[in-house]
Amino acid sequence: MSDLNIKFRDPSEVMKLSRLGSFHQSKLSFLRSFIREFKDWDYKRDLFDLDKNGYGTAVYSFSKNERNYSLVCFAQHINSEERSDRVIATKWDAAFVLHDGIPTKEDIRRLRDNVPKQEVGRVSYKELTLSRANKSVRAFDHVVEYLSLGKQPDKNLLNKVGYLYRTTAVYGSGKFGLADRFRIKDRKEIYGPFRLEMMLVYLVRQFTFDQVNHIAKFKNPTKAVELDIDIARNLGIGNSTGLGMAPFIVNHPTLLHNWIFCREKALKEIRSIEKVNVNDLNIFKDCLIKSKVSINTWLTDSDYQNHKINSLKVDLTKFDQYLEKECSVKKKYLWNSIYIWSAKNLKDECLEYIVSMMMEPYDKIIDPLINNMSSEEDEYFTIPADKKVSDLKIILENNYKSIIKIDFSKKDSTFNFWFISKNKEEPRVANRYEEHGAELEQPLAIARDIKKLYEKIIKTKQTSSIADFLLNNDDVRHVVRRAFIVDQFPYSEIQDNTIGASLVPIDMLRLKLSFFGAVKFDPRSDKWLRINMYQGAPLSHEMKNFNDTWVYNVIN
Repeated sequence: MSDLNIKFRDPSEVMKLSRLGSFHQSKLSFLRSFIREFKDWDYKRDLFDLDKNGYGTAVYSFSKNERNYSLVCFAQHINSEERSDRVIATKWDAAFVLHDGIPTKEDIRRLRDNVPKQEVGRVSYKELTLSRANKSVRAFDHVVEYLSLGKQPDKNLLNKVGYLYRTTAVYGSGKFGLADRFRIKDRKEIYGPFRLEMMLVYLVRQFTFDQVNHIAKFKNPTKAVELDIDIARNLGIGNSTGLGMAPFIVNHPTLLHNWIFCREKALKEIRSIEKVNVNDLNIFKDCLIKSKVSINTWLTDSDYQNHKINSLKVDLTKFDQYLEKECSVKKKYLWNSIYIWSAKNLKDECLEYIVSMMMEPYDKIIDPLINNMSSEEDEYFTIPADKKVSDLKIILENNYKSIIKIDFSKKDSTFNFWFISKNKEEPRVANRYEEHGAELEQPLAIARDIKKLYEKIIKTKQTSSIADFLLNNDDVRHVVRRAFIVDQFPYSEIQDNTIGASLVPIDMLRLKLSFFGAVKFDPRSDKWLRINMYQGAPLSHEMKNFNDTWVYNVIN
């Protein structure tokens, strides 16, 4: 390792929304670490009871050492006008639940009565995650039609869509009767973050392939063929995500820190490698070569996203030229040189893409970090009441430098407010000066609250205890707590104004989705987007032996 004393990147730089909104999937992403951790588990399709139209029940499972997790699927007919990706939808093409163990016939009957109803139904402590999904009708019907005629579907069409189904929600941790986290949190195989959610989505992907093959076979028993495995591998599961994800990263500060910290620790350790071997550099170069092709399949109608994609393409070409001319394994601290050059010469979108690719050769660095990406958040929420006001002032000045400079008397600084829509039952953001409802504002304006706290602190006797300060200032207790959290967990806070006029809400969504492992960000506005998960991932029969850089594979 290094004698350069490479430091962690400064949170004031990394935690800006424009930077966080440029993060890409990486080897740390949850769906990728899930596949690595479950590659030795036994996969099985336990039940497949669908009618000729593909409606009915199916069960899939992963099992190892007497531990079993089962996906129970319920597919039903819905009319086209009933198909909606909104949270307020009441019917879906399919609904799913991850069951703890092997479900009995009675379990399946119970779940059939409840799972298709989603929020309106109720499940039990035996169930771990709950989801629903809608068909991409264009892709789904096309695939069934072609397979029934004995032909493989049009790859160009499928590359544009990228999936047969898209999920509209994945619930866990006690929602609607699901098992509370305390029941399962000590299981080693699911200690990594969102393991069960990633398992559910992976198994849903397999169900979509089995369903189209089944319907095609019934449609034309003598001519139908099954979906080619290379085509299937290049299909993932879509997802529609709105602003519901944005409050999550504000409301889970230590979890956010752990995600970012592990990424930054990996980068620091990789930059500290004195001698890079040829094989590791070749893995990186192979990902770069594949990227230049696969990025061309990132299609969107969003001008905002197209600008980011085009910027990435231009910068990757520039970077490739630099790599060929100036980089070889003979150079000491090659990764550090690559990072420094990239930070000086490339935009955030490409810089963070290169950071992700730099992780690819280094299982020994990445894998130990995975189990540090969860957080038992209650442990860190006690305010140290015996500390002095002067201690808090120093914390604010050290950790919120740019935020305490914001002038919140200006309209642009308080342009937006967050609220929960009564009709849509989802978080929303609105213009404070043009729309009604600001009195229902959700407590997500952390920058404004930090500034308010700072203004109180500088007028308070510095030797006073935090306990005494809070007796008279209970309205800022929540940000006092956050300030002491950020002092211990420096990557726990977005270093931006989440109610300012320049806010781009999808930056917050993309941050979270990049850690999930999403690709193909397709914004439908600045407030919601579609993504793809598991595109290119090994199929169920390939889980025990696969190339871990599958996410960069060329889509043919």
